[in-house]
Amino acid sequence: MNFPLYIAKRYLFSKSSNNAINIITIIAAIGIVVGAMALFIVLSGFSGLKDFSLQFTNEFDSDLKIEPESGKTITLSEAILQKLDRVDGVEAYAKVVEERVFLQFEEKNHIAYIKGVDANYQKVTVTDSLIFIGRWLIEGQQEAVIGYNIAHKLSLGTMDFTSLPEILVPKPGTGQILTTDLASAFTKRDFIASGIYDVNEDVNGKYVFTDLGFAHDLLQMDSTKVSSIAIKLKPEVDETLVRTHLVKIFDSQPIVIKNRIQQNDALYKMLNTEQVAVYLIFTLVLIIALFNVIGSIIMMILDKRKNIKTLYNLGATIKEIRRVFFMQGALMTIFGGLLGITLGIIVVWAQLQFKLIYITATLPYPVELKLVNIVVVFVTLTILGLIASKIASSRVRERLLV
Repeated sequence: MNFPLYIAKRYLFSKSSNNAINIITIIAAIGIVVGAMALFIVLSGFSGLKDFSLQFTNEFDSDLKIEPESGKTITLSEAILQKLDRVDGVEAYAKVVEERVFLQFEEKNHIAYIKGVDANYQKVTVTDSLIFIGRWLIEGQQEAVIGYNIAHKLSLGTMDFTSLPEILVPKPGTGQILTTDLASAFTKRDFIASGIYDVNEDVNGKYVFTDLGFAHDLLQMDSTKVSSIAIKLKPEVDETLVRTHLVKIFDSQPIVIKNRIQQNDALYKMLNTEQVAVYLIFTLVLIIALFNVIGSIIMMILDKRKNIKTLYNLGATIKEIRRVFFMQGALMTIFGGLLGITLGIIVVWAQLQFKLIYITATLPYPVELKLVNIVVVFVTLTILGLIASKIASSRVRERLLV
């Protein structure tokens, strides 16, 4: 049997003759357990918040989005549309026109983006899940679906025919807009709010969905031009293969193809940065807790000084004696980490099952039980624990044998 491991287990699980050392060892073990449990719970909670933040955006965005590499529009000829219909892997696509506009209603105003979409948009995005009040717009009826924040700012309700809101956009090619001639500088249209959508705080105040024809008319844009094309892919299709086909179709026009992550690049970067920051902060907490492990092992070395001399006289080398205390620290870290992770899993599972903590009266705190978080916590704790054990065991030196 490996005698350093055998002795290390005896030292770890048996009481020392010095009660102070027992207390220090217990405090070190509790620090590891609590640190591992805290790191796992925080990572699980952040994973839940991340998924919760992205779930509405993922419903709002399409699988792929085609945008012009330069300029504002893409020209769609009949030949291009026919080729798009034949692309294997594309379940549906929708033409989108987008531009900044000025909204006005009863002396209240708001700057937003018009998002003109065709009838296929409902096949690309599940619009029913976005609607908070009312219904989705009917094509050709001069209707619009506005965000919750826009409706709140303008004090605008749905299907109100008594006073219609206005949407304005500068006319193309009018040059400098003069205060004396504002009416002729803007194209103005009335609309009816058929519904109010609710996605997230940012999107709710940003977009006004209208019919594609309404947007073309308002912007005085050619009907063959669009700002982007939203694409829904078939299940389990190869995204790279579809991208290759799309690039060939638009070979005469430089385009950019974005997936969900690329469409929300800033949001994903922010969430990932926050996750790394939280991980580093709680790793620092673990490092502080592992100082107790170093202290407890050094105290054990001093307490077992006579035993060390005996082992040395029986033929054990300095390296083997160091391994005894290295393995003691490693075992303390691994067992403490496993116990902490287990307790963390129980806490996260309890939150998922019984909704113990709520953010609001109706919204339970979102958490996710993910294998990757278990691996990250265990690997982090193991590496730091081995380093701490190595530092502590290096205190075994020849002068202790004198």
